[in-house]
Amino acid sequence: MFLSAVRLPRLPSACAIRKSLSGLMSRHLYLDVEPPVYTGPRDRLDKDAFQKHLSVVAARVRPEKVGTFLKAAPLKEALLDLPKIRTVVPDDDGTNRLVLLRMGKESEIPAGALEFIRKEGSGFTNYDIDLKYDYWTAEEILHAFLPEELREGAPTGFAMVGHIAHLNLNSEYLPYKHIIGQLILDKNNRVETVVNKLNNINAQFRFFDMELLAGKPEYIVEHHESDCRFTFDFTKVYWNSRLHTEHERLVQTFMPEEVVADVMAGVGPFAVPAAKKGCAVLANDLNPESAKYLSINVTNNRVTDLVRVFCEDGREFIQKSIERVWNAPFDPYTGPKLSRVQEEKERKRIQKLQAEGKPVPAPTKAEVDPAHVRRRVSHFVMNLPDSAITFLDAFRGIIPEGDSELRKAYELMPMIHCHCFTRELEQDKAEADIRGRVEEKIGCSLTDEVSYHHVRSVAPSKEMYCISFRLPAEAAVRKA
Repeated sequence: MFLSAVRLPRLPSACAIRKSLSGLMSRHLYLDVEPPVYTGPRDRLDKDAFQKHLSVVAARVRPEKVGTFLKAAPLKEALLDLPKIRTVVPDDDGTNRLVLLRMGKESEIPAGALEFIRKEGSGFTNYDIDLKYDYWTAEEILHAFLPEELREGAPTGFAMVGHIAHLNLNSEYLPYKHIIGQLILDKNNRVETVVNKLNNINAQFRFFDMELLAGKPEYIVEHHESDCRFTFDFTKVYWNSRLHTEHERLVQTFMPEEVVADVMAGVGPFAVPAAKKGCAVLANDLNPESAKYLSINVTNNRVTDLVRVFCEDGREFIQKSIERVWNAPFDPYTGPKLSRVQEEKERKRIQKLQAEGKPVPAPTKAEVDPAHVRRRVSHFVMNLPDSAITFLDAFRGIIPEGDSELRKAYELMPMIHCHCFTRELEQDKAEADIRGRVEEKIGCSLTDEVSYHHVRSVAPSKEMYCISFRLPAEAAVRKA
């Protein structure tokens, strides 16, 4: 089965493959379980070409002795252990069982195993095994199908988003793209659609063009992450499943009573989990499709009272966020919400009271104390690594010096969490490079609470980081 990974892994070298197959052969002793050499057409995959017949030795065993055979030390290296093939099968006589061995001939059985079987068993017979297309993995089929010069470095992995598997095929494999897509579809029950990401990236909204390789052309997915349900059109928005741990890491740093401003929110991988935690969120994305599905996800995850959705330029959104929360604060955090299970339990309790004719207490609404409303942004999230740093100059002067009440509320400035790329591979140099670019845009030095988190390697010379820092008052306060 193909591996589930965002960045496409590669098959090992031809040498490593031979060693691996050699190990497989030695593990099964004399059984050759490799796919047959493919001699069919190259413009399509002839599944019938993948057939292999094996004949193995089987020990005839009384049913009550099967367990003894399977646990016997002398048989440990003699029992058949091929994937998808049962080790014990019924005998044709309807009475005994056949315990299958790895050997094709009785003379190949190790002495200790042979002695044990002759003593405890009821003789030997041959058993035929027919391996077909369904038996081998996608990697094995692809390796057998491709021309020899393309086997090393062949694509063997894909990423899953909902029901969609997506790849990034190199040009030399494009002639076989539909066959590769069909292999993924055949060998993975969860996959219903297979697409290839093209190199064309939407310049404004940063999502990839795609082509259908196999399956049905349905691109609206339902993806689950962090106990949240996300719905979106995979061909019209940006989504990277490999950032799942980064989404969780950052959300864990937020306190439930805080307000988070998500500048490049996408369809909500930071905003929705933060709101389910209890945070109040301003969530923005310039892409109208992202904003549309963000609103849907906010509703589906029942956090409409905690998330306000915007579709603006990131710079404009940053400059308005402080004022928006100040003038239209969120209600205070009053503790975790009831889960669906808890809500259902409460509903049944009320139904029972009604059926028994007992009084049902009227629902009470918590009093909102104006002194505890949430009107201060504690965090800004900027998850657009290709260009987020260029938006940092929007923080200059976002708090007017003359507004003493607002200035007092922001004695502790917000934390900025900015994702970015760097070409520097050494951590010290990477941090210095990122810091220099951030300080240039902010317009002053970073002094308080600066940290760097390496998110992932994007390419051989391209690293993704998240820099988190306290917004310097020197930059944020607008001089009168």
